[in-house]
Amino acid sequence: MAEPQKSGFLNKASIRYTIYIYFTVSALVAILLIGISMYGRLSSQMTATIQEENQAMLSQVNRSVDAYLRTIMKLSDSLYYGVIKNADMSKESVNNEFTLLYDNNKDSISNIALLSKDGELLSAVPAARLKTGLDVTREEWFENTLRRTDNLHFTTPHVQYIFDNNENQYRWVISMSRAVEITHGTSTDQGVLLMDISYGSLKQLLDNITLGNRGYLYLISSTGEMIYHPQMQLIDAGQVQENSQVAAGYRDGNYRETFRGEKRDITVKSVGYTGWKIIGVTPEKGIALNNLKTKLFLVFVVAFFLFVLVIINAYISNRITVPIQKLEKSVNALEAGELDTEVYTGGSYEIQHLGRSIGDMAHQIQVLMNDIVAEHESKRKSEFDTLQSQINPHFLYNTLDIIVWMIENEQKAEAVKLVTALARFFRISLSKGKSIIPVRDELEHVRNYLMIQQMRFKNKFIYEINAAPEVLNLASLKLMLQPLVENAIYHGMEFMDGDGRITITARQDGADLWFTIQDNGLGMTKEQADSLLTDQPHKSSNRGSGIGVKNVNERIRLYFGEEYGLTIESEPDEGTCVSIHLPATSYQEIMEKEKK
Repeated sequence: MAEPQKSGFLNKASIRYTIYIYFTVSALVAILLIGISMYGRLSSQMTATIQEENQAMLSQVNRSVDAYLRTIMKLSDSLYYGVIKNADMSKESVNNEFTLLYDNNKDSISNIALLSKDGELLSAVPAARLKTGLDVTREEWFENTLRRTDNLHFTTPHVQYIFDNNENQYRWVISMSRAVEITHGTSTDQGVLLMDISYGSLKQLLDNITLGNRGYLYLISSTGEMIYHPQMQLIDAGQVQENSQVAAGYRDGNYRETFRGEKRDITVKSVGYTGWKIIGVTPEKGIALNNLKTKLFLVFVVAFFLFVLVIINAYISNRITVPIQKLEKSVNALEAGELDTEVYTGGSYEIQHLGRSIGDMAHQIQVLMNDIVAEHESKRKSEFDTLQSQINPHFLYNTLDIIVWMIENEQKAEAVKLVTALARFFRISLSKGKSIIPVRDELEHVRNYLMIQQMRFKNKFIYEINAAPEVLNLASLKLMLQPLVENAIYHGMEFMDGDGRITITARQDGADLWFTIQDNGLGMTKEQADSLLTDQPHKSSNRGSGIGVKNVNERIRLYFGEEYGLTIESEPDEGTCVSIHLPATSYQEIMEKEKK
């Protein structure tokens, strides 16, 4: 007996109480978030520490490279200011001084040479001569040196190719050049001092330097050309690639980039005024917590709490959401129009109450919809009845006056013709209360109207009605053409001197039925034409039917849909064309549907 009471208690418990009880367990999520936050903070601190260490390491390497280059530049200054500037090349040679300085620095210097601006080798240590056929004046480094005389110029690593030597081996060098003044007696001229720096001495400074786990550094020029890389040979062979061109655009500092699908941290440090940049690379996979036990403990705690939360949340989800899902299915069925669907009323008290309320609402909607349908049908019938009553009595009075006048003047045949047309006009207008009639009847209705008006206005205009045989049995809205023809007469031709013309056409285009009423009357502006279809008041003639163009347009849309209706095109003094768009539907088919 206790179990049913427990179930009943839970069913009557409020959703607020249910959420309060069950979601106390969700405090475990906070522990998970704290664990993730701790791991993130530790990782961030470790990343910041590694970046600081990398920055310090690159600063140390930068100082070493800078000191190395300054030694080379001091040697260059000694050669220029201590030897070349004090020597008269027309009387003496500088080979002895070059040799002395070379012997003291041959661990880092491969060649020293002095060249004239014409490319003549004036002195070289230890090389004896330039390679046969080589014109150094065409070399890029030679041209840059003479063009920018105030700078020292460094090339990227290359195999020494300028001098002939007795050794059958390739030497990798970095050439440094500067413009110098060479004295010949009483005159001076420009020349180039060239020093080939041994690439091995620079490489030795950078080898065996690592940045954390899997980290490394490389050296590039200001244009991104590679000067040093731990895998230089593989890069030259095209087997390994480096993001050097992008790194050339970095300023000093730390960056995060993705290269070849791998995220990595980049540290950049510029070397003096050379434009060279030392790039430190630390792959994201290499940034890790040093304490493996801490990492494993965090992983274990997170995994445990995730497991517990999965079980608890599964129960909570089933307890709270299953009744809501069943209620949702009932609501979806109601939304699909199945108002007789039985609405689910299980679950907690609030869901039960909500289910009963939705059921009552569905029932009330059904009652209201039935009332609305009945009211809509009544309103539509009332609108069409009102439309019929809007036919202005002046039209009937004027027509009867004409008939009396014709009889008095013994124009009996004309009077009979006019009475017949008037009778047919009102017979079709009534149409036994129907709002939909065949196109044939609608055209006959407007033909009788035009015949009456033509007699009234004493042949002031002519008219023409064209309709393909296949459209005559299609469905049309009653009293649709007559108000538009009335506008064409009273507002388009009343003040013309004659030669008025009205053309009515009915045609089918696929699933569409089109009527056009075109006249050559006075026309109107676009603003006036647009106002006929809007809510702006329209001044109708006292002698017309009083049924506005807007009324016709609204009736069409009310019956057939918003995509159908009228369009008006008109130009002042050129005439007006009104187009009516209806669906091409069989009249018989509509009548059968209304019987059902």
